[in-house]
Amino acid sequence: MSKSRLMKAVSDLEDPRHFRLRLCLEGILIGIVTGIVVAAYRWILEGSDELRPVLYKHFTWENWPMVIVYCGLMLVFSYILYRIVKKEPLSSGSGIPQIKGILLGKMHMDWLSVLLAKFFGGVIAIGSGLSLGREGPSVQLGAALAQGVSRGRRRSRVEERFLLTSGACAGLAAAFNAPLAGIIFGFEELYRNFSPLVLVGTAAASVTATAVTDIFLGGDTVFNIGHLYVLPVKMYGLLMLLGVFIGFLGYGFNALLFAMMNWYDSQKVLKKMWKPALPLLLAVVLGFVLPQVLGGGNHLVDILVKEHFGILFLIVLYLGKFIFTTLSFGSGVPGGIFLPMLVLGAVGGSIFSHAAMALGIIDSTYAANFVVFAMAAYFAAVVKAPITGSILIMEMTGSFQHMLALIVVSMTAYIVMDMLNGQAVYDALLGRSLRKQNKIADALSYKRLVLERVVGNGSMADSKCIKSIQWPKGSLIINIKRGEEEFVPNGETRLQSGDYVYVLAYNNQIETLQNILVEKESR
Repeated sequence: MSKSRLMKAVSDLEDPRHFRLRLCLEGILIGIVTGIVVAAYRWILEGSDELRPVLYKHFTWENWPMVIVYCGLMLVFSYILYRIVKKEPLSSGSGIPQIKGILLGKMHMDWLSVLLAKFFGGVIAIGSGLSLGREGPSVQLGAALAQGVSRGRRRSRVEERFLLTSGACAGLAAAFNAPLAGIIFGFEELYRNFSPLVLVGTAAASVTATAVTDIFLGGDTVFNIGHLYVLPVKMYGLLMLLGVFIGFLGYGFNALLFAMMNWYDSQKVLKKMWKPALPLLLAVVLGFVLPQVLGGGNHLVDILVKEHFGILFLIVLYLGKFIFTTLSFGSGVPGGIFLPMLVLGAVGGSIFSHAAMALGIIDSTYAANFVVFAMAAYFAAVVKAPITGSILIMEMTGSFQHMLALIVVSMTAYIVMDMLNGQAVYDALLGRSLRKQNKIADALSYKRLVLERVVGNGSMADSKCIKSIQWPKGSLIINIKRGEEEFVPNGETRLQSGDYVYVLAYNNQIETLQNILVEKESR
């Protein structure tokens, strides 16, 4: 960071009211551009979902040349996807781990290159029927646009980090019509602590992006569940049992996902364009035998609630979606696992409710409840973000009176995953990506920036004097906010839990600072 930009960042912290106002206004700008781009992204993908069944109606024995042409088109798409990912590696996969890596100072992003690669790569991959979600890519699209706004307005690195978080949250909000979930996602998954500065930007961006997508695509909820009866408290024991069941399913999903990615890396046959060719050609076959597993699958959730399927078919459907999702994601093409995770949770919940009805434990009145609650539980287990999962499903289904049940089942699944030592999927994906790029430290040019962090209860810094803490080399504590009081500390200043600490450090020291300040569990 240049001296002039460093002084500007420090002056922003000394005058937080104007800084918050600017973050709010820039958040609105980011929300507008993110809403427009994500609305276009969603519109194209929804159109492809509607076009696919029409095409398959014409794929008959008499029209077998059309099937051959369609397979050839899949090979062309495979080559294009291979070239896109090779040219812009950060466009591969979900996009959420990449944004986490950038916020930790471990990755750099060329915003325009990522924006174009992610948009067109995602349209091709998901539009072709791969079991991938639009939400992770939407998060990365929002973050890329936010970086573009930051660079265009010549903002400091510290402000750019706030704007990146705002853009990522706006992308999630626009993808799901879920502004509150977008805001919570920023704190629980990306920033990992509460900050008023993050709140201002993410709230402005998320609400604005949702409003823009509503203008273009309408304000309907993503899932059309209809009316759900409130689950009686006496059934919460069964609800917790659902959380345990889904927790184990989520653990299995993570295990197979990484096993599939390792298999892709280890095998010698499928290289270059043939890696995405495998799931793309398999998608052609599945379109004839099990079309429900193609694409993200949001329409499948509506069908599960409104129609009755046998439990054996539901098990086949779960296994098909489960395997095809891991196969699609493991190929490394642009596309996320957010929506497929929710769909797998819905199918798992449907299996559970069918088994409970067969045993006479519940009646059909509450069958749809378990489908909805299982989606939140699956997300909580796989991502290890139970609050985001609960609020997300609440907004996606319009089930606002079911918040207590959603929290209970999500926390149960989260605890089961934690007891199994399961790692949060996006953290694991980021770690895997960084391990594969073992020379990444040599490729990055580290810069200094001002970081805002909260002293966690029981952390290594809690109740300690600044001079007694082993800070990263070259870092400097420049400001502390304690309640409404702000002051410049010295070596004798004793930090307290809840203090907002502003640290001048290199961007490769972010994780070290988090380890010093993060809340520790009591033993």
